[in-house]
This record gives sequence, structure tokens and C-alpha cells, in this order.
Amino acid sequence: MKALYFDCQSGISGNMTLGALLEITKDENYLRQELDKLHVDGYHITINKTVKNGISGTYVDVILENHEHHHDHHHHEHRNLHDINHIIDQSELDEKVKDLAKRIFLRVAKAESKVHQKSLDEIHFHEVGAIDSIVDIVGCAILIQQINPDVIYSSVVHDGYGYVECAHGTIPVPVPATSEIFTDPKVKMKQVDIEGEMVTPTGAAIIS
Repeated sequence: MKALYFDCQSGISGNMTLGALLEITKDENYLRQELDKLHVDGYHITINKTVKNGISGTYVDVILENHEHHHDHHHHEHRNLHDINHIIDQSELDEKVKDLAKRIFLRVAKAESKVHQKSLDEIHFHEVGAIDSIVDIVGCAILIQQINPDVIYSSVVHDGYGYVECAHGTIPVPVPATSEIFTDPKVKMKQVDIEGEMVTPTGAAIIS
């Protein structure tokens, strides 16, 4: 039996998960060729080996390119769940990858809709609409399917405290959408004595 274990003592985000999964697959070319099947442009990915606190790891960064036309750019800012699902459905990705990516996006969308008291269709939010969220979430689905574990486990997820700036102003950590996702009894979060946001809504949705 193949088990995939996430150790989330330092929190979790989309790009942290991508980096961790790449440590296992060691195949960034596969990730890039699969992401090309989305037919989404306006970004490139950098993948670097880094050392933090004496421990080596892989850092993945999604860098947005600024040469989008204005009407395109406007469209990217205002994608909703329907638009995201359409992009995923129209891609040539494996059906299991499509299904997992859409389920992760739905987790984020449901949490945001509850926090903002809007319907799923009305959520035109930066988190889901942004290209980097699409790349992070679909990328994680691609790599999890490539690893193809029989079972996935996670530690208790740690988040910090304090405040963070977002599109809506200053909000407390854990941010409301993250807290909402962790109301699911199958995932557990614990606040620790570290200032700052250690868990993003995208990271929370992936692990849940």
C-alpha cells in the first residue's frame, strides 16, 4: 500500500504543496507538460532548490507576466467557479486530475461564498480567479495523480496568529475562508504561537 503523508507543522499553501510533491516525483518537465494542457497563459513557473533553517526543499513560484491585454486582464480578475470548471473541463488533462482539481476549487468557493454570504455563482474572488491559484491547484492534482497513493494522511495543520492584508482590508489570521474550511471534522487545525498566516485558503482546501 502506498501512503502519502503531509506534515503541516509549518502550515500549507498551494505552492508549498507543489514543491513538496515535486520532491517526490522529481519530474518538473512532466508537471510543465501537463499544465500546458490547460491552455492558460500569462504566467511562468520557477522551480528552485532552496535551504531554509538548514533544511533543503523545493520552492515553486508562479510568476504572472504583465503583457496581458487589458480586456484579458480584466477577465482573469473576475473568473468565477463556472469559468474555472470550464477551463478544466476543456483541457486534455486526465479525468481523475480534472475531478480532484474541481473538488479542491469547490472547497475554496464554498468557504468564500459562506464568508461573503454570496451564492457560488456570485463569488468572483481573487483567490480562485487568479492564475496562480489555477496553477497551484491543478498542479497539485496532476502530481497527486502521478504519485497515485492508496491513502493520504495529514498531521494537524498549524496556523499562526495576527492580521494579514487582503483585497478586503485587514483580516485576522486564520483568515475566515481558512477557518471555514477547517470546520470539516475530517481535517484539524491548531493555532500556534507564530505571528503570520501559515495556511492559505488554497492550502486548506487541498488538505481538506
